[in-house]
Amino acid sequence: MTLSADNRAQILVVDDEATNLQMLRHVLQDDYRLVFAKDGTRALEPALSEHPDLVPLDIMMPDITGYEVCEALKRDARTRHIPVIFITAMSDTDDEAKGFAVGGVDYLTKPASPAIVKARVRTHLSLVQVDELRDTRLEIIRRLGLAAEFKDNETGMHVIRMSYISRILGQAAGLGPADVENLFNAAPMHDIGKIGIPDAVLLKKGALTPEEWAVMRTHAQIGADILGTHPPGLMQVASEVAITHHEKWDGSGYPHGLAGTAIPISGRIAAIADVFDALTSERPYKAAWTVEAAMGLLRAQSGKHFDPALVTLFEANLPEILAVKERWAETTPPMPYLPPTA
Repeated sequence: MTLSADNRAQILVVDDEATNLQMLRHVLQDDYRLVFAKDGTRALEPALSEHPDLVPLDIMMPDITGYEVCEALKRDARTRHIPVIFITAMSDTDDEAKGFAVGGVDYLTKPASPAIVKARVRTHLSLVQVDELRDTRLEIIRRLGLAAEFKDNETGMHVIRMSYISRILGQAAGLGPADVENLFNAAPMHDIGKIGIPDAVLLKKGALTPEEWAVMRTHAQIGADILGTHPPGLMQVASEVAITHHEKWDGSGYPHGLAGTAIPISGRIAAIADVFDALTSERPYKAAWTVEAAMGLLRAQSGKHFDPALVTLFEANLPEILAVKERWAETTPPMPYLPPTA
């Protein structure tokens, strides 16, 4: 007979009074795995070793206070993600405010209703799951972006720099925080369609023929097809960036020949970030351009390739953009050219 693993969430309950521990045991034991600590000092070790999903925490304890326990958890990168619910007899408004200030996610006063305790615990564990799903989704998106870069003999730093440059430009253009964050996370997906381009074309060392260029240009549509159609949000912006980052302000771009503001601002921003970073980065087939030369091209193409208002904003924020280039500089030499195998 094989015993199945207990996959229930684990809760570290911290209180110095046995009656409170017993009450919480009675309320939570049927739904969760429980670990108990009778004072603040003894709570810190299981917080590391047992990896709890949530900590109900008393404040008034004989050694260190619950506030100090919470501050210690939030200082440690290994435990700062764990939500802390204060359950205490301290009912003053200032005490409650301090609980939130030190990092608590909720504050209940004793005697706490068992039904309320159970409901709050369930709610905060649900929020943890939502955060984990969001983080996993973002990591998958970033990894897919890196996959496209590696197929194109890049190091992967290009998509990271593009994300940060796009965020700077999005903020400067007045996009709201949610739109800026979506653009930041969508930018790595701009060339995901290159996964669908044959190596004989994508990795060709010499100039592409007109027929090969036609194949190469399909990567924008392939990217949009991979990412799919979605309601407004991150995936919608990612698809938008993939299919429009090669459109040009004067309508001479591809795949649809959009012009001016018919090109979504996400695509217009990604286009500038992509070109500037590519020009100023060393590649196996070219030396890096100087910043001055790259800015000269952006100015020359303002109103042609690029949105002129965004070029102006780009130049105004150039010091911050160059800081991104320095922070996320290539840590390894560009990958050597590898000709496609037959």
